[in-house]
Amino acid sequence: MCKRLKDKVAIVTGAGSIGPGWGNGKATAVLFAREGAKIFAVDLNPTAAEETKGLIAQEGGLCAVQQADVTKSGEVKAFVERCLEIYGRVDILLNNVGIVESGGPVEISEENWDRLIDINLKSMFLTCKYCLPVMEKQGAGAIVNISSIGALRFLGYPCVSYNASKGAINQLTQNIAVQYAAKGIRANCVLPGLMNTPMIREPLKKFYAGGDIDKMIEIRNQQCPMKKMGDAWDVAHAALFLASDEAKYITGANLVVDGGITCKFS
Repeated sequence: MCKRLKDKVAIVTGAGSIGPGWGNGKATAVLFAREGAKIFAVDLNPTAAEETKGLIAQEGGLCAVQQADVTKSGEVKAFVERCLEIYGRVDILLNNVGIVESGGPVEISEENWDRLIDINLKSMFLTCKYCLPVMEKQGAGAIVNISSIGALRFLGYPCVSYNASKGAINQLTQNIAVQYAAKGIRANCVLPGLMNTPMIREPLKKFYAGGDIDKMIEIRNQQCPMKKMGDAWDVAHAALFLASDEAKYITGANLVVDGGITCKFS
């Protein structure tokens, strides 16, 4: 590794995986640590966050863990303060928390709409709210928000609350990017396409092959121009670039990581 994040402190939300394998947050936390960052791993599931910490520790990296609900202002404020107590600064904020629910306005309940918007969007508002003053005081910082190509395109099945939340994330990010550009703070989005991660299995299987997950994965692979979905490491490497000083003149960008699929959507 080139230690592209040497001496940086990175808060990673959603740092655990929701199921077996590599989710975006877990892979990104491990990759950031490999590149020299000190990780502050946040997750609602402490066991999942501890698993990520263990992987980082096995490779000689540093990782502190905190359980938190990122939709709660007090809990977000508390973990930012704890990160400062442990590491003294916040150089990188990686916002990865998100859920998906299929359906349109008729099918999705009002309660579920509110829950998804809180988890996907309000969480990023809150983490930025408490990290930005820290970064401004430091005179530097990088925010990377995980969005989706669902912010740009209909993905072939109704997913109105998810897509709406991701579109809003893009604009949240660009507003922050412009407001804080002169203060040394950058904000960018990664927009994953069809990805083979633990998150897709249960929520989406009803739309494919009668619920057969293996067939679902094959169908989604064939939809991609490269004939395979991406994985969590593809997202992690894109996030690494945007978080690193190599991207020092990039802010307000939407980095699409989709194997070319948005090029062919009509």
